[in-house]
Amino acid sequence: MALATAARYARALADLTMKPGSGLDPQAAGRELRAFEGALAASRELRHVLLSPAVAPPRKRALITRLAGALGLSRAVRNFLCVVVDRRRIQLLGEIRQAFQSIVDQRLGIGRAEVISARPLSAEQQASVTAHLGRLTGRRVEASYSVDKRLIGGVVARVGSTIYDGSVRGRLDGLRRRLVSEEEAAGRG
Repeated sequence: MALATAARYARALADLTMKPGSGLDPQAAGRELRAFEGALAASRELRHVLLSPAVAPPRKRALITRLAGALGLSRAVRNFLCVVVDRRRIQLLGEIRQAFQSIVDQRLGIGRAEVISARPLSAEQQASVTAHLGRLTGRRVEASYSVDKRLIGGVVARVGSTIYDGSVRGRLDGLRRRLVSEEEAAGRG
């Protein structure tokens, strides 16, 4: 139920930010939500005040307004956060932000990729991998890169629920599975 609730709030914010003439870039709104979420995670006192039913909603809204000013949040995101707090859904902010980002990505045709390589990739190699993933998925890909030396060589990319394994380790695992299945088939025949 929490995910369905978070998705409803996320859809509402996506509809607002993607409406023609809204004046707010959906990607900027996502960054603003992330900034507020970071402030919330960094301050136990802030979390306590915003989650506490003992604190009156006007005090919570005033706090959000001050914090929004300090963080440089847009009026639309500030108002959205006030609604979330008024409806006692601030504990779902992380899920709302993730759902919002997914909805915006889908509507804009963006695919998020997590790319893991055996060693750090140069900017040129990263651009090449990103372009290749874009051709494979038919979407504009935004990738994050990390290193895992256990891969031996090559890269593994995850876009959504699809994994593209071009690593040496993956190829060796595939070869091992094939050899085992051929051995088992030969033993039965």
